[in-house]
Amino acid sequence: QVQLVESGGGLVQSGGSLRLSCTASGATLESLSIGWFRQAPGKEREGVLCVNSQGITTTYIDSAVGRFTISRDHAKNTVFLQMNSLKPEETAVYYCAAVDAGKSGPYYCGKGINEYDVWGQGTQVIVSS
Repeated sequence: QVQLVESGGGLVQSGGSLRLSCTASGATLESLSIGWFRQAPGKEREGVLCVNSQGITTTYIDSAVGRFTISRDHAKNTVFLQMNSLKPEETAVYYCAAVDAGKSGPYYCGKGINEYDVWGQGTQVIVSS
């Protein structure tokens, strides 16, 4: 059974950076597509980026292009979300989610919440102005 644990959230000033971590257990990153989502107060959860089992990333939010990047550490079975030049409107709970590449395909990445089977508990990011 796959489980995900996020960490790394916190309070940062506008323009600052944070690196979030998503550690998987029960399966290796090579067998999972991992998506990062966020949910701001009063808003729906939205897909931010995804990395498929082959390590190919897709960014779903135009404003995140060039500022948010995904990397993987296979030894730690962890996916990182590096967020730079953060903005106050990006204050949200950030979640990682996983889907089995054996089910979805090795090159799959999705932006919808219904496309993932396993979710982490979320980590709060607050960007102060």
